[in-house]
Amino acid sequence: MSVTIGNVTLTEGAVLAPMAGVTDAPFRLLCREQGAALTVTEMVSAKGALCAPPGNRALRDLLYALPGSGPTALQLFGSEPAVMAEAALRLLGGAHAFCLIDLNMGCPAPKIVREGAGSALMREPLQAARIVEAVARAAPVPVTVKMRLGWEAAHRNGLAFARAMQESGAAAVTVHGRARDQFFAGEADWEAVAEIKAALRIPVLGNGDIATGAQAAERAARAACDGVMIGRGAMGNPWVFADALRALRGQPPLQVGWEERAAAAARHLRMMVDWKGERAAVPEMRKHIGWYVKGWPGAAKLRAAVNRMETMRQMLDALDKKYFLR
Repeated sequence: MSVTIGNVTLTEGAVLAPMAGVTDAPFRLLCREQGAALTVTEMVSAKGALCAPPGNRALRDLLYALPGSGPTALQLFGSEPAVMAEAALRLLGGAHAFCLIDLNMGCPAPKIVREGAGSALMREPLQAARIVEAVARAAPVPVTVKMRLGWEAAHRNGLAFARAMQESGAAAVTVHGRARDQFFAGEADWEAVAEIKAALRIPVLGNGDIATGAQAAERAARAACDGVMIGRGAMGNPWVFADALRALRGQPPLQVGWEERAAAAARHLRMMVDWKGERAAVPEMRKHIGWYVKGWPGAAKLRAAVNRMETMRQMLDALDKKYFLR
């Protein structure tokens, strides 16, 4: 299923969710190569972006994209309409070719919520609407919102909130099927996603508990939504996007062997080292390799070894299957 968001038409396939510490430039490229219709950056603080000195490395890394990465959305978080609008306008300038601005109103992390941002905005729908209106007025690209079903599972306001985002100028919303107080516990409520989809004119994407192509197709059909977004199910598993494409087309599941997984992890590692240098890349790749090898024979042994490694060569040797079956 393809979806048109404002003036942006995405090809058929699932969308890669923004995940802090995960959806960096190399990982987004790997997911795009496997069929992700859209990828989203790690979330960027609007206030932090405006306060960052020229050439700030941390901000530059968040905005970086590798050739071939395809359509990419910039995700911003914050709580002040004027700051969010100014950051959107500034960060879209120059060499950054983002096709959408996504506003984070769903992150449950305490440090984000304490700033009045992320899912804290679900308690402040009027403020959230002002943010959407300000950014939509300033940005030259469509504005989308990532949200939850509410602040508390017992008092959901997701439907009213989504309507307010639509009326304030959002071109689409992505709904994670949990309230903030659930974090990632329990099961995502795709019936609630369906209710929101049925009530809105703009596209609605569903998110939550998708780890296979079959789940992507089943949840998309259940909610009758315009698309699905995959987050944790993609960690160490960029093939989930190819699998989703196959499932949406009625084709059998994709089979990925250990050798292909090892090769992808090694390529990911090399891209990270080329980009950030070995000293920064190796510690960051420890978690990624742990995700890639999940379910392997001897995976626990390999993860323990990788977490002590300091060089790319050591990690590449570890990804040789013989290493952890010895």
